[in-house]
Amino acid sequence: MNHFSRIERMTRTALLCGLGLGLGLCAVAPAAAADFPSHPVTLVIPFPPGGATDVNGRVIAQRLGKELGQPVVIENRAGAGTVVGASYVSKAAPDGYTLLLSSGSTFTVNPAIRPNLPYDPVKSFEPIGIAGRVALILLANSEVPVQTVQQFVDYVKAAPGKYSYGSFGTGTTAQFAGESVLHATGLKMTHVPYKGSAPAMTDLMGGQIQFSIDTVSAAMPQLKSGKIKAIALTTARRSALLPDVPTFAESGYAGVDMDSWLLLAAPKGLPADVKARLEKALVATIADPDTRAKLLGQGLEPAFSNAAASSELINRELPLMRAVAARANITAD
Repeated sequence: MNHFSRIERMTRTALLCGLGLGLGLCAVAPAAAADFPSHPVTLVIPFPPGGATDVNGRVIAQRLGKELGQPVVIENRAGAGTVVGASYVSKAAPDGYTLLLSSGSTFTVNPAIRPNLPYDPVKSFEPIGIAGRVALILLANSEVPVQTVQQFVDYVKAAPGKYSYGSFGTGTTAQFAGESVLHATGLKMTHVPYKGSAPAMTDLMGGQIQFSIDTVSAAMPQLKSGKIKAIALTTARRSALLPDVPTFAESGYAGVDMDSWLLLAAPKGLPADVKARLEKALVATIADPDTRAKLLGQGLEPAFSNAAASSELINRELPLMRAVAARANITAD
């Protein structure tokens, strides 16, 4: 059955219901969801083309389309720290044909720093599942005499306010991770926001800043070249990409637990059977060996979490992010 015949069938059913005829037809009208998907699905990525989320999103979309039996078409709607794309999806029809693939920026960071969002992180979306996670890491210039977390703490504590750390932007997960580190360790450092990882990495290598917080994926090339060094991960567990680098948690600072993740979501009100179909397809996508290898190659650790676990993650992180923002006076501007 093609898309147009499905629409015609639904239209005829609606007319019969409106005339008070065929109550049986009215009762089975929602079963049209069983046809899902009958035409291409749009996957909105609220970041520009070429970035990490876009690249990973295209890998996921390709396999997801095979699992669904219909093409999954990428549509980049960047702007305002993912607000533009997220707002667009939140207002789309909840039929499974318009999806969002975004990071914690959409669901937990923006609500903590933007008071008038055009969407609600909980009420506007139906989580399908987490596709993967990206660890954040504290990096140091190669000339800084620090190798471990304790050396870092002692080094910075010896000169309060003297040292700075960079991030890939104000109000990003990198800044939130940095401020969590400062709070847990009791250190005082100046945050230097950059417009992306590349300029921050350039200044870190050049010694303009002594430390930075970045994603493992962005840091890997420079770590391999020896131009910078890894101090510790801000996640609860070590990264499969850097298994020898410890975490702040295992170094005695259990309060530091922050990473970035990719969530597949739909507008709120998605039919249960469509949601189940999408979740099943995402599970198969993340389990596919070729897809996993491609994602790992881009620095994303494939890790599926179902819809319930995804909702729980958002509900758990929201108050934590708001607390960090209030404590460190982080705003969107």
